[in-house]
Amino acid sequence: MPTLYALKPAFQDRLRPLVERLATMGITANGITILAALLSIAAGTAIALLPGWRILLLLIPVVLFVRMALNAMDGMLAREHGQASTLGMYLNEICDVVSDMALILPFAAFPQFGAWGVVAFAIAAMLAEFAGVLGIAAGIGRNYAGPFGKSDRALTLGVVTVLYAFGLWSASIAPFVFPAMATLSLLTAINRIRAGLIGSTG
Repeated sequence: MPTLYALKPAFQDRLRPLVERLATMGITANGITILAALLSIAAGTAIALLPGWRILLLLIPVVLFVRMALNAMDGMLAREHGQASTLGMYLNEICDVVSDMALILPFAAFPQFGAWGVVAFAIAAMLAEFAGVLGIAAGIGRNYAGPFGKSDRALTLGVVTVLYAFGLWSASIAPFVFPAMATLSLLTAINRIRAGLIGSTG
């Protein structure tokens, strides 16, 4: 199934001049990966500690966009500038999951959404990424199949955040938002598992 991940090559082309400058400055892919995770953790912590400050939620779409750019850059530094490493592989996958948790779980502090739905989405998102990584073990490579991959989750979470921050969510709809995203994430995990099974038996 198509996802926003298909737009990544064009996004990388825009970032390539900046990545080349960072490489000449000695900036490492692993450093960029860790920075992306720290930004997510800082934003999520601030929101969780100050749930009454709804305006802080606007940090999430900003961090999601910056994180998307940083994730693209660390991959380009690794592949195009000889910085690929086993440590980098582990950092990339672990920091992505940690960042997702840091930006999703603070919504549990907002009763309108329902804590269980938020937690379900966080777990389902983690399962989707885990299923994608297991594509390597299945012999088909890292799997980015949709319908609700990392880029899609980021865009949707960003839209939800902006609407809620400005009071545009209907109270009757809010409790269903995160369960719906959890369902799409589970479907994504199933699609990735299916692709691995087909690939490993084909």
